[in-house]
Amino acid sequence: MTHTLDDVLRASAAWVWFPRDGEHENTGLQLVRYPARLGGGVKASMVQSQLDAAGVLDHAIERTRAWGEPSLTFWTNASDSPDLEVELQRRGAVHTDTVAVFARPLDGLSVEVPEGVTAEVVRTLEQVREVDAVNVAVWDQHPLDEQGLRDELDEVSSGLESGEGARVLARLDGRAVSTGGCTIVDGFVRLWGAATLADARGHGAYRAVLAKRLRIGAELGAITAIVKGRISTSAPILARAGFTHYGDERAYVLSV
Repeated sequence: MTHTLDDVLRASAAWVWFPRDGEHENTGLQLVRYPARLGGGVKASMVQSQLDAAGVLDHAIERTRAWGEPSLTFWTNASDSPDLEVELQRRGAVHTDTVAVFARPLDGLSVEVPEGVTAEVVRTLEQVREVDAVNVAVWDQHPLDEQGLRDELDEVSSGLESGEGARVLARLDGRAVSTGGCTIVDGFVRLWGAATLADARGHGAYRAVLAKRLRIGAELGAITAIVKGRISTSAPILARAGFTHYGDERAYVLSV
């Protein structure tokens, strides 16, 4: 079995993260309310609605206000129906980010990792603490408290036990500097949450995290890797690793 272009685009559109302690609903589009520890706000995606673009956006704004959140971030996708990008621009939404959708078969895929860089599967509370320290620095989010760290470990452990995925931690000369997760869905291994400390970039830590997750995906039965890489950071590395660029997704922020 091989995944087609349409398979990749559908898999990309269906890829939504539901953070712990958040809220979500899907009535023609997917809305996810992020908890305060992740900066709050509402993220919207996956539009499949009978309403026109203005109607879809009006609903998203109304729900965001009802949740008491001040901002709505909308991620566009080529499979959206209707397409909201023009309507978002018309209403003054600010384009804040772009990710490139990459995918490629796992068969024969390898990534060269330099000496001095190692990657490991996260299994302990101390490793979760190190992952959180990287995420706090890179994403400017609040650190987890002790209960939050234990909850995170429970999620990681559950994914490992069920074969649904894993979290990876990379070290540069023994120091924890990079992390990323992977989840198996419908034959795809989704590669998500990659973060590398600013002073450690350019030394192979991301490549180590990438290589480890690809091996995990293959071991868990996935046949295709899919990842959304930022143009300025991971996208060039993914291209060099043989990933194919299947299009872009853009984020627009609207104050409500």
